[in-house]
Amino acid sequence: YVDDEEGIKKYFAAFHLHDEFPVTVIIDDFGDFFDQRNCQERYNNPRGRDLAMVRTLALCHNAIIHANETGPCMLLLSDTHHGDSPRLLFIYKRWISSIYSIEGDGCGSFLLKNSNYSGRDSSERMSSAKYSIALQYLVLEDLHNFARGVLTHLDLSSCDFHIL
Repeated sequence: YVDDEEGIKKYFAAFHLHDEFPVTVIIDDFGDFFDQRNCQERYNNPRGRDLAMVRTLALCHNAIIHANETGPCMLLLSDTHHGDSPRLLFIYKRWISSIYSIEGDGCGSFLLKNSNYSGRDSSERMSSAKYSIALQYLVLEDLHNFARGVLTHLDLSSCDFHIL
């Protein structure tokens, strides 16, 4: 476990020293590791937090690429935001190939969105699924896929389809 941004940097700076790499590295609440005021002071820049996050993500990215030369290793980041879209999404799009977001719709359902980003041609593929929690079951109500200008929609509201 790490407590702060420096802990993440130290872990990934020494990542190549592992004899065996983990299959998955999870960093929960990634954005919380970066204190706005401390980062601004350290980098003497009003966007110091952004700089610190980019440098840390670059280090994580390079370590995971190195680990994948010998076997599968994935990085899973979580971050929480309140609002229409995360303020730092532009940073995450550069370093994270697949971003999932969960939004409540206010009616007991929630929307799970997945965006896959290709760094080479800056293309984006998106899909979304609408779920509800009914009778202690997770019910898939609706499914959308959008890739290369083509929208595929499947309405599952009349189907008896449960994900357990």
